[in-house]
Amino acid sequence: MHNTRMKDDLRQLHEALLDIVSILNEPQRDAALIAAAGISLDRALFPLLVRIERRGPIGVVALADMSGRDHTTVSRQVAKLESLGLVARKDGKADRRVREAAITRKGLAMTRALDKARHKLAAPILAAWSEADRKNLVRLLRRLADDARAR
Repeated sequence: MHNTRMKDDLRQLHEALLDIVSILNEPQRDAALIAAAGISLDRALFPLLVRIERRGPIGVVALADMSGRDHTTVSRQVAKLESLGLVARKDGKADRRVREAAITRKGLAMTRALDKARHKLAAPILAAWSEADRKNLVRLLRRLADDARAR
């Protein structure tokens, strides 16, 4: 009985995660976020910029793995971010052969604008939730992400 419930729970969790990923990947949502942030940036570049800000300095291969994209594509996109002055590449701390992308002040200003816009767009979704429910959602999603990464 317990195993059947676990299977049902995992299936429902997977379906919910697929729905969330689908929503997050909708091009019109990216366009709305960019517009709300008041920035001019190709929508393929801003997720990389945010990941560099959150996880950087980071090498292209690790960034590509995290993004689910080919490393040659990500390398070209990071070069574009660098040409825009949003990231700078430097030798890696652990391995000098690896070039790592790090956020610049200009890039940080852009990710802050995106964060403000994300809050403006997402806050209404959670407005009717209690503070306890919001905190539990964050806690459980963080736990899920951490446990999945540890495997």
